[in-house]
Amino acid sequence: MYLTQGLLRAVQRKPEATATVCGARRRTFRQMADRVARLAAVLRSLGVAADDRVAILSLNSDRYLEAYLAIWWAGGAANPVNIRWSAAEIAYSLDDCATQILIVDDAFADTAKTVGKTSKALKHLLYWGEAATPAGMSGLEALIDAAEPVANADRGGDDLAAVCYTGGTTGFPKGVMLSHANLISSALGVVGSGESIGPVCLHAAPMFHAADMLQFISALIVESTHVVIPAFEPLAAMRAIQDEGVTDTLIVPTMIQMLADHPQRDEFNLTSLQRLFYGASVISEAVLVRATRALPGTKFIQVYGMTELSPLITVLASCYHTEEGRRLGKHRSAGRASIMSEVRVVGPDDTEMPRGEVGEVVARGPQMMLGYWNKPEETAAATRGGWMHTGDGAYMDDEGFVYIVDRMKDMIVSGGENVYSAEVENAVASHPAVASCAVIGIPHDLYGEAVHAVVVLRAGALADDEEIRRHCRERIAGYKCPRSIEFSAALPMSGAGKILKRELRKSYWEGRERKV
Repeated sequence: MYLTQGLLRAVQRKPEATATVCGARRRTFRQMADRVARLAAVLRSLGVAADDRVAILSLNSDRYLEAYLAIWWAGGAANPVNIRWSAAEIAYSLDDCATQILIVDDAFADTAKTVGKTSKALKHLLYWGEAATPAGMSGLEALIDAAEPVANADRGGDDLAAVCYTGGTTGFPKGVMLSHANLISSALGVVGSGESIGPVCLHAAPMFHAADMLQFISALIVESTHVVIPAFEPLAAMRAIQDEGVTDTLIVPTMIQMLADHPQRDEFNLTSLQRLFYGASVISEAVLVRATRALPGTKFIQVYGMTELSPLITVLASCYHTEEGRRLGKHRSAGRASIMSEVRVVGPDDTEMPRGEVGEVVARGPQMMLGYWNKPEETAAATRGGWMHTGDGAYMDDEGFVYIVDRMKDMIVSGGENVYSAEVENAVASHPAVASCAVIGIPHDLYGEAVHAVVVLRAGALADDEEIRRHCRERIAGYKCPRSIEFSAALPMSGAGKILKRELRKSYWEGRERKV
């Protein structure tokens, strides 16, 4: 199992078919393969060998997909950088896994310069954009043009393919190591789900996410055309669907809501859209009803998972999203195990819970990560007994449907982005006026959950919410910063001195079936 296999097969079977569409640029599979082999040559000339990491900091583009394939062609591993991170967070992730090469586009050229000054590992900045090459960087398009194609490194199976950074429970991101077999196995879970994919897929969700990587690999396996927009924007997405005859896309619930509620939606012909895969966060029933009415010819399919499982765990089929299907109540679930997954709900001793009783979701299969980069203890804890422990509290019904009810690990999912409370608490607590703080997720109509901080100030100190937010923005990505701040005289504590976050959450989530 190797990730360049889909490209090679497409070149053999339909070389002149359209592989990518990005703005005015269209490339065939033959052209794509040639560019990939030349970019791989450039990477090897810079020293990339087996398992070496190459980072990408870019908005969505056809070049992003070419970069993935070229890194794998060269024998390396991709390090897709979260575009919403601060320069300090990016530098940490590059240094953590000794990434020496960073590919950057126009949107992040200035950020890359800052990263280049602070990262100890980074040696090469490769610019891949439309403007003149910035000082201190090498123009990648010119290097590709001058390079001779090289042979595929034929890396696959358990060889490292990606290091994807997620938030950390200790306040530092963790590098999730994924192999070729991990990523292909997860993609086969989509292809074999009973919900076909292709022939034209729209990339609108961020490409650094494991979810869009899943869509890319799944669609490549079946030789689909990849239509790319730089980032999700409702009008751009609807225009692409209409103009390119898009049949499939994968987005998060906040994006679905923007499409369903957009005042100009009826001005576009969206009838080509056959399947809409969604995941990363909860979708409310009201939004689901509005969306299915707004796109009556589109099937909705939910995918649930985590980066550590490449990322697919369960699939909720389209039949449960229809008006008739919703009467069964299954639409409130996250679906059933994909064909590549085994899923259980277990208690504190890791024994399986009786059906209907709440425990932790655990999963295993060929898509389970190799481990966390240089974190053997955290890897062992997360994968104890050979099962990936998700940290999600849920119950399973008699038909194997998994119903998520709470989050057992201290994480917030806001607009599809994972935010670990510890990261935010570290940033808030570093303000000189703050004595202690606790960060929780509270309900939000658009983002599912919003980051909320409860702050206790030092005696005699003064600070307002905007000052604390500004302080946080200098240290962590904007989406991690508290959307709301509550000042309190004290935090509720257990007898052992632990902050009782359930008490802080109670008033916000009271009366709701789900606590996430």
